[in-house]
Amino acid sequence: MDTVANPPSKSEAAKNLAMRLLGEMPIYLIGVAIMALCIGILLAQGVSPSVSGVIENARIFGLFVLILVAFDAAWQLNRNRPKSPTSFLKERYTAKPLWHVISSGLPLMAIAIVVLPFFSKMKSAIPLFNEYTWDQTFIEWDRAIFFGYDAWEVMQPVLGFPIVTAFLAFLYHIWFLLLYPGVMFFAFYRMDSQLRRQFFLTYMLSWSLIGGAMATWLASVGPVFLEPMLGNAHFAPQMDYLNAANEQIPIMTLRVQGLLLEWHGASSSGLGSGITAMPSMHCAIAFIYWLAVRQIHKGWGMFFGAFFIITWISSVHLAYHYAVDGLVSMIAVVAIWWAAKFIIAAWDGFLARRSETQATLRTNTVPAE
Repeated sequence: MDTVANPPSKSEAAKNLAMRLLGEMPIYLIGVAIMALCIGILLAQGVSPSVSGVIENARIFGLFVLILVAFDAAWQLNRNRPKSPTSFLKERYTAKPLWHVISSGLPLMAIAIVVLPFFSKMKSAIPLFNEYTWDQTFIEWDRAIFFGYDAWEVMQPVLGFPIVTAFLAFLYHIWFLLLYPGVMFFAFYRMDSQLRRQFFLTYMLSWSLIGGAMATWLASVGPVFLEPMLGNAHFAPQMDYLNAANEQIPIMTLRVQGLLLEWHGASSSGLGSGITAMPSMHCAIAFIYWLAVRQIHKGWGMFFGAFFIITWISSVHLAYHYAVDGLVSMIAVVAIWWAAKFIIAAWDGFLARRSETQATLRTNTVPAE
């Protein structure tokens, strides 16, 4: 948890909070506008949005808050060895500097909790807007890149061992942490304001533009669902390997893939539901973290760069995605990252000009002596 060494006064804290909220206004306005657009589109298709996804998302965030507080408490008690652990923890978690940090980050947490579940609903609603017709195109793109082979076939001699596949499936699942502790880190950790806002705006726009608009336009199901949904057995050998590997050591993704197919058949629109391959949001989110974290810490930047590459490779090996899904995601994220930087710079410029205008007006209204 982040704290402030020299706590500001009450008035200074209020001013700092107001300035941060004002600086983050493009994120809130764009986030709410996207949510309203999603609701409008769903209503036009006869789909009634509900708050169940928001409640579930808030519950998951709350669970991670409890986990992080418990970890922090254990760490601080072990580090400081206080005579009275209860008094020590009470003082730590009721300190004004800590609550200044928490209050300033809560609005970004709220927008992540409220807005993101509607993207799951849009993902589930893809069949209402477009048919899954792009898979064959992406198969051909992959085969063009890999000299007539599918991407998974090229990787198979290196990755095609059950224990390796199981490990990659595990890593593919812990990507989930980027959506919760990762978001909390960027909301509450002290960092450059420009970077924080660029991260959140890119994060929000990526879910809507990459995971929503592009996924609907380029509707595809991916290798794992190609046969059960479209009757195309092109990737049957890959699925045969994954199922055989699962008999030796559990492959976590197979169970999730089964649930996704089940939810699709039941027309479920809950948090995490929906089937789409192109572009890959796993790759997109991992790439966003690399772009942002490398500006905070070089070592952790290298870690997230490696995590992105592993996520991309795993998405293909585990039959979720074509290789081009990750490539398109990466290109789209770069475009959104730079657009977000431009939007924030334009907003800061507007605030600076407004501040200068107000200062001039105040100067001009001072009565002459």
